[in-house]
Amino acid sequence: MSSITPTSGFEQLRRIESSKIFQGVVIVIIILSAMTIGAKTYDLPPFVEQGLTIMDNAITVFFLIEILFRFTACPVKRRFLLDGWNLFDTLVVIGSLIPLDNSEAVLLGRLLRVFRVLRLVSVVPELRFLINSLLKAIPRMGYIAVLMFIIFYIYAAMGAMFFAEVDEDLWGDVAIAMLTLFRVATFEDWTDVMYATMEQYPLSWVYYLTFIFLTAFVFLNMMIGAILEVMSEEQNAQQAQKAHDERDEIARQLQSVQVQLKELTRQISEKG
Repeated sequence: MSSITPTSGFEQLRRIESSKIFQGVVIVIIILSAMTIGAKTYDLPPFVEQGLTIMDNAITVFFLIEILFRFTACPVKRRFLLDGWNLFDTLVVIGSLIPLDNSEAVLLGRLLRVFRVLRLVSVVPELRFLINSLLKAIPRMGYIAVLMFIIFYIYAAMGAMFFAEVDEDLWGDVAIAMLTLFRVATFEDWTDVMYATMEQYPLSWVYYLTFIFLTAFVFLNMMIGAILEVMSEEQNAQQAQKAHDERDEIARQLQSVQVQLKELTRQISEKG
């Protein structure tokens, strides 16, 4: 019976790690850490700053214990740091241990403490799913961004050629014209830019409307479509992985029951 004790111990640790109570406590501590970091940006009385420092140290110790607990609960230790989120959490926790007494490490230590807020993403599965989907969508979004840059460049060149004499500050060269078009694409007082050019070129509204149609409607929807497609693929992959894990768990439970039955049969036969 002692041969299955380590396995049951690991299973118990994994159940504690995946429990909603444990995750809820970690989320509360992360939010408390964020509030502590924000409070330090204000001018506070010395005793309050001292209390915040003690709280920050306690939070750092909690995160260290939490990451060690997760490492212990991991059945395959070598794979723990192969997970990107585990690696990120470990680096943030180790960075938080940097002493702030050293003036050269003060900025780095404070910066890493700010990044502890990002641990909320690694703890909440829904946020982790969104970030993973966004990262996997970046290559597809990159091609769309290249196409957008081409459209921006073409329209900027046209604007610099036709509208430079209208307003040198907005259309003086291609680079400035691209900044102006970015302003138009974000709808930041773009009508003022359009009306200024329409005084000399009455049909210039066609230029602006076609540009807005391409950037604000076509390319934006293409970006959203790329992200949604990746999210759908990720969701299907997660469902397949969940089904696979459930089958493995059922197989492990059946194997454990078979071992126990064999052990019970052996004990009965020995007593008989």
